[in-house]
Amino acid sequence: MKIKSVFSLIALFIFSNTLSAQDNYMNYWPQWRGPLGTGAAAKGNPPIEFSETQNLKWKTEIPGKGNATPIVWGDKIIVQSAVQTDQKGNKDDSESGNPMSPVSTEFIHDFKVFCIDRNSGKIDWETTVTSELPLENTHELSSWASNSPCTDGEHIYAYFGSRGLFSLDFEGNVLWKRDFGQMQKRASFGEGASPFLYKDRIFILWDHEGDSWLFCIDKNTGEELWKVARDEGTSWSTPIVAEVNGKPQVITAASKAIRSYDMETGDLIWSGTGLTGNVIPNPMVENGILYAMSGFRGSALQAINLSKAKGDITGTEAVTWEYNQDTPYTPGAVLMGGKLYFLRANNGFLSCLNAKDGSVVYSKQKVEGISTLFSSPTGAADRLYIAAENVCVVLKAGETYELLKSNILNDNFHASPVIVDDQLILRGFNALYCFEE
Repeated sequence: MKIKSVFSLIALFIFSNTLSAQDNYMNYWPQWRGPLGTGAAAKGNPPIEFSETQNLKWKTEIPGKGNATPIVWGDKIIVQSAVQTDQKGNKDDSESGNPMSPVSTEFIHDFKVFCIDRNSGKIDWETTVTSELPLENTHELSSWASNSPCTDGEHIYAYFGSRGLFSLDFEGNVLWKRDFGQMQKRASFGEGASPFLYKDRIFILWDHEGDSWLFCIDKNTGEELWKVARDEGTSWSTPIVAEVNGKPQVITAASKAIRSYDMETGDLIWSGTGLTGNVIPNPMVENGILYAMSGFRGSALQAINLSKAKGDITGTEAVTWEYNQDTPYTPGAVLMGGKLYFLRANNGFLSCLNAKDGSVVYSKQKVEGISTLFSSPTGAADRLYIAAENVCVVLKAGETYELLKSNILNDNFHASPVIVDDQLILRGFNALYCFEE
């Protein structure tokens, strides 16, 4: 009886800790597009009205430049940035004449990870994980720190693309680094895909104009568990992991194909064509249905029944419905309350579809105050938050389009809104904002 009691206590302890970890994960914003991977907060009720003076809990200037959306765990906000130094480096400027990519640099940059206290806005620490001269050009609207980090609550995994993947503890100490080489993005548009963390593995999608790969990395050591070659050019989409019949699959979206890989081995499970070029929005999963979309030089949105997806699914019944108009180029979509919300291209026209069958709830509704944007909408408490230049718009989610408030701010936003508890966190070009009633 005593031995059984001990085992029962151990089992209860493990079960309680597992539940606690799951609850914490859902309470916070642990990686790009939130705890559900859908752009929606699992919990939270942030203010509808806010400004530079109203419901502003704090505002903190962040050095350098970075479009990366922050992550949140507990009372800590993690932000990545590239800070230019006054030290010059040597660079082959063969890309400098590319008319599509006017931004290059001759200065070494400090690639930094910042930890900000969520209650006060104070910078607790900043760590320079590497100091390098970016060899690649980037788009004038982008930055050399556009990849979001991720966390399991124990460690921070900061990804800077061609600079590498870094593991840090919550005191700012670097534990390990993993280098993947130098990317060559199409037209030097810059980098931007984020890592995806699932259990003890981190997945990096390395699609570019050289040899493209999907990497599976051990989060504890930084060692490569496997990698698979991909017949793909440049994409900016972040992979996701979805469990299908209890077995995890790593799913990627890119121009030539949407693909699913066995998480343990990297073996290809299924693939299907149909997206446009320059894929940026990440795929999303809910109730066994995968949603993948793109919007460069065309529009594509597919809903795929994962239980039916095997082999080449192009034109099969695994694709439950398609909607090929008004889809986003840069912004991701929001999947919330059985509905898909997405913007057209890079502008302020919003559509809403029934996620189950693709039927149109409304389409091409003009979002007042927004003409062009590059951030993704975020959902919480039956509302949508959309940030752009000098504004964050709040819309009512549901069957009808309704503007609740257009909030004017003194900053520009390419990072996406983050919602944790009753706080709205916005990362601007100049400062990090926290709003709370």
